[in-house]
Amino acid sequence: MEDIQLKIAANLKRLRKERNYTFDQLSALTGVSKGMLAQIERGTSSPTVSTLWKIANGLKVSFSSILEDEMKKATLVKKEDQPCVKSSDDNYHVYPYFSFDQNKKFEIYFIDLLPGCRHESDGHHSGVEEYVLVSEGTVHITIGENEYVISDGDALSFEANGPHCYENRGGKKASVFHFIYYS
Repeated sequence: MEDIQLKIAANLKRLRKERNYTFDQLSALTGVSKGMLAQIERGTSSPTVSTLWKIANGLKVSFSSILEDEMKKATLVKKEDQPCVKSSDDNYHVYPYFSFDQNKKFEIYFIDLLPGCRHESDGHHSGVEEYVLVSEGTVHITIGENEYVISDGDALSFEANGPHCYENRGGKKASVFHFIYYS
């Protein structure tokens, strides 16, 4: 079992127990089957990005709180040392850099979008803002009916409580720094 699976398993179990939820109750809140939740909590299943977002949204916690380690006074983050959470089609790779901190109310990720990647989000709970800074390539971000094209060095911020989609329509990998702020 991978280290990231152990972290996810322990954090899901902790969050579920803190709220005194049964698997049935958690399943109703998240839209994830109770069997899948039990497998994740035992560390026998490696959940996708979409599944983790459903769990985070259902529990009204940050995405990184499911992946978090204890924060230190100074932290050097190297991409190659970070766990990689992948989409089911393996073209959207999320690297958690800085986990959610209740006092700061944000979390930071590095994301690789491989060629042809299309990652859709139903949106997050009210008060969530996303900040995206492209470090490589070009990313098309659709928010409702509006589409934004952001390239190397460009940035976009938006309220993330509605549907939005990230796409890499190019032939090369695109990479972004992704900040999520919880008001």
